[in-house]
Amino acid sequence: MSDLTIKELTEQMHALVKSKGWYEADSKRPQTPRNLAVSLSIEAAEILEHFQFTDEIKDRDELGSELADVMLYLLQLASVSEIDLENAVLKKIEKNKTRTWDQ
Repeated sequence: MSDLTIKELTEQMHALVKSKGWYEADSKRPQTPRNLAVSLSIEAAEILEHFQFTDEIKDRDELGSELADVMLYLLQLASVSEIDLENAVLKKIEKNKTRTWDQ
């Protein structure tokens, strides 16, 4: 598989969501920023289940699937909120270069 840009991944995510009808006005899964933020948080919490009572990764495929869910919700939340995620990440990296944390 080839490397995809954030824009290309976002386009593929939008195609999937559109194919499921989730952008329709009568959708049972309205794709609002609030709903996407809630879903992102839930999926991120599911990652923790893989480490409950252990430091070992037991099932890399399942963990990868949960990480993918998080990324898809993140891409969609950024997109519907009209945030250029690539630019936001690059800005954050630059900001963090000037920050200090406990040594």
